[in-house]
Amino acid sequence: MTVKVVVLALYALMIIIVGIVGLRKTRSSKDFLLGGGNIGPWMTAFSYGTAYFSAVLFIGFAGNIGWNFGLSGLWVAFFNAFIGVFVVWSLLGWKIKQAALKYEVSTMSEFLEKRYDSSTFKLLGSIVIFIFLIPYSAAVFMGLSYLFEIFLKVEFLWILAAMGIFTASYIVLGGYKSMALIDMIFGLIMTFCVILLFYFNVERGGGFVSISDKLQAINPRLVSTVGPPGWWPLLSLVFLTSIAPFAMPQLVQKFMAIRDHKSVKTGAIASTFFAVLIGGVAYFLGATTRIFISPETAPEIFINGVNYDLLMPELLNTVIPASLSVIILLLILSASMSTLASLVLISSSSFTKDFWGGFINKNMNDKKETAMMRYMSAFFVLLAVLFAAVQLDVIVEILGISWGALGAFFLGPFVWGLLSKKVNKTGAFVSGIGGLCVCLILYFSGMSSPEAGTIGMLTSLVLNPLVSVLSPIKQANRQ
Repeated sequence: MTVKVVVLALYALMIIIVGIVGLRKTRSSKDFLLGGGNIGPWMTAFSYGTAYFSAVLFIGFAGNIGWNFGLSGLWVAFFNAFIGVFVVWSLLGWKIKQAALKYEVSTMSEFLEKRYDSSTFKLLGSIVIFIFLIPYSAAVFMGLSYLFEIFLKVEFLWILAAMGIFTASYIVLGGYKSMALIDMIFGLIMTFCVILLFYFNVERGGGFVSISDKLQAINPRLVSTVGPPGWWPLLSLVFLTSIAPFAMPQLVQKFMAIRDHKSVKTGAIASTFFAVLIGGVAYFLGATTRIFISPETAPEIFINGVNYDLLMPELLNTVIPASLSVIILLLILSASMSTLASLVLISSSSFTKDFWGGFINKNMNDKKETAMMRYMSAFFVLLAVLFAAVQLDVIVEILGISWGALGAFFLGPFVWGLLSKKVNKTGAFVSGIGGLCVCLILYFSGMSSPEAGTIGMLTSLVLNPLVSVLSPIKQANRQ
């Protein structure tokens, strides 16, 4: 326990130091939000990857998908890396940077305003971001807290409070520059830790062949191409987690901050490799929960059905030697705090620049804007911590509806707005609002969040070009 406390204390000290360094380099709102728009490929690649993969992946998604789908959950990891990372970087990365320079914007909502000549779009975008990033952040806090509760035997609420303070500290102090620097450190920590995790898991399971045989003995479909739930639930998970990144505000921000075209090319390769490693190991470990965990070994997980959020913490506690368990804490901490930082920064900037500066106080100067983004960062962390403390649902459902709602609103307007000159304001509005409504109606009617999000995003993608072609009113497009 002493070793864990010392390591975590040094970790916390590093975060505070990075925040102070970032504070000294932050002189404007653009510095705070985009690091001056001059971030290199490696820092951007790690920042993208660590924002994509968090405790939600390792604790909620990997456990849930691995337990239910078995090894076919690796399809999610493959498509996340190929589509959600490589294709996003290759197809949209430089276009997003060019659009940011052309329109002189630093948020997705600002881009939609300029692209479709509509201040209403900016208002709606800022509201959607602020509302749906809160439960997403809460899901990350929950995953992190579950793990600490098992490993350190510390009360859930105390962990939430501590993580909130540390996350807010380096964002409030240094903004994007602090985040990009510490994300690279977090990414290196995650890379080292997942390699160790993979090694110990395979060794404890008796090798790949033994793991496969044990899964097949439990249920042959756990080692088949498509796991027991079937192709549609698997496809919806793949689509939700691989297509949503095309229009997730916290990921789009990375390209607005990147330095140049060459950095995009380098970053695409680096971030794809990172995604293959992190996602592949996470979902593989999730599948092995069936081997290591049962009602006999961990009865508390099966009291009222399967508590999927506790599967991975229990697995990690089982396969990792006690002397090395601190690496698990560092892995989940690194994955979580980087994601949280991205979410906090996007939410605070959306409220400050898009809502307050765009509609309430249009004459706010740069100094006041930067200060307000700092205050709102702290406030957003507080809201996310309070939401996590309530524990309204399992992590996969919370993340699913957050990603689904954001993707359903932004995907059609944003992606088509970047790629086509033919889509217009009418098509964008109908696709954004229509996609979001479809997603929420299906979800609150009882459909699972990944499935509702998938249908909502497909609706958004289809409606923009369709309505734009059918619309009798010619819109003034600014592409």
